[in-house]
Amino acid sequence: SSMLLLALLALGLLGPAGCPKTEPLSRSSDEPLFRGADRYDFAVVIHAGTTECFWQFAHQSGNFFFSYEVQWATGITNSRNVLATVSDPTGFQLGASQHVRGQINFPTKETGFYRLCLDNRQNHFGFMQVYLNFGVYYDGFNMEKEELAEKKQLNDTLEAIGVSIRKLQVHIFHMWRFYNFARMRKGADSFLLESNYHYVNWWSMAQSCVIVLSGVLQLYFLKRLFNVQGSSKPRC
Repeated sequence: SSMLLLALLALGLLGPAGCPKTEPLSRSSDEPLFRGADRYDFAVVIHAGTTECFWQFAHQSGNFFFSYEVQWATGITNSRNVLATVSDPTGFQLGASQHVRGQINFPTKETGFYRLCLDNRQNHFGFMQVYLNFGVYYDGFNMEKEELAEKKQLNDTLEAIGVSIRKLQVHIFHMWRFYNFARMRKGADSFLLESNYHYVNWWSMAQSCVIVLSGVLQLYFLKRLFNVQGSSKPRC
């Protein structure tokens, strides 16, 4: 019996792991649809000669937005340009941008996972930090189809309040997008100012050392010019 238990345990370990998959649809129609977060904003460090990719699930008839900002970069050339690309679930490239900052916006025509990639393969000697802001939003923020026969009809006042609330949600969402874009610019400017501050300090220190050294050398050579060597003959 112990050998049978060990065999069953080995089969269980060799079988597929029970890791949760981010599938958009559930098996049962009674269960709600699985949905991840609709928007993300974070910073990522991309090493030299590498490519980082991310996947965002989106339903059909949505609005996909993607913006990025290179906050700082290292290396010999110190280039801050990064290649950003977006592909649909079939692998077709929908947009590309190769600048310090950029935006890629498009309507989602297919349901599935959209791929976003940041390519730093042109920079072979340095890495860079990129701030990302991407996601998908839908008109009205309602993905469920309204059941015309079963849904209760609201009165004019409540319907007007609902329309106003949906408009307010749309305006708040776009304000959040503009706020994140402004935060990306502020972060990049902060890193640039800090880099310039250290550069000016080190350059000023180097110039001060050169000035002090040149003054010491000048005094040394002037002293040698007036240095009189002693004569062996006695004076009268």
